[in-house]
Amino acid sequence: MFRRAAILLPLVGASLRLRGYGRTQEWLQGRWERRNQALPQTASSKDIVENTCRMVRAAVHYGLPGASCLEASLTLWYLLRLQGISANVRIGVRKHTNLFEAHAWVEYEGAALNQLEEVHRHFAPFDSEFHVPPKEQP
Repeated sequence: MFRRAAILLPLVGASLRLRGYGRTQEWLQGRWERRNQALPQTASSKDIVENTCRMVRAAVHYGLPGASCLEASLTLWYLLRLQGISANVRIGVRKHTNLFEAHAWVEYEGAALNQLEEVHRHFAPFDSEFHVPPKEQP
């Protein structure tokens, strides 16, 4: 799982910079749909979630230092989907000392996964969850 995360992180980062959020998530969704099956599960959902989170954190730390929270969240979201875990990417915003800031995280069963602390609680999440990219209107 570490290897998958370490390979996927820079790809997600490049895609975000070149194509933006919506098209990057569509690309990941399409990859998942083309696989048409989840990886075999040999552990409980809780163990899978914990291990995948740990491996993505390790890949951010050792493989791609400086990866953004959005890159890490999309990578985690995709790897969980591959294993049959339905999680959601959440994005929140705040204004702090006259600066507009945004933050992304992954939620599973109401809990923020890729947070070592309660950082996401300082951001007002958008009402909708970003598990499926919005369709563009003409």
